[in-house]
Amino acid sequence: MELRLAPLRTARLRLEPLSAEMARAILAGDLSGLVTVGGTVIGDIGTHGPVDEAGGVEIGYGLAAPSRGQGYGSEAVAAVTEWLLSQPGVRQVRAHTLTSNAPSRRVLEKAEFAYVGLEEGEALYQRP
Repeated sequence: MELRLAPLRTARLRLEPLSAEMARAILAGDLSGLVTVGGTVIGDIGTHGPVDEAGGVEIGYGLAAPSRGQGYGSEAVAAVTEWLLSQPGVRQVRAHTLTSNAPSRRVLEKAEFAYVGLEEGEALYQRP
């Protein structure tokens, strides 16, 4: 099952989906397809693949250094997670982070993820 994220708005953020083609262009240095109106790109968030057979999907996220520590990460993770859990067939959202990355762990905890344990040497969090 492939999910197509729609633009999401939170109290302070606008989460704008990018196609795989746009993402490849950005990685190649072509920023012409990246348009912001009244804002600045401060990070990224997305899934690490399709929803699995059990209804689980994994997210990943990152923020530019100047935008960290202001609650943006938790706000973005919560918004994307709520959207994912509202999609047919999605029953669980999970995320991995380094055990030593306390700020990332706090992001997940603030977004109501529960620590499940270690998996492949990283902390695994999930939200049913």
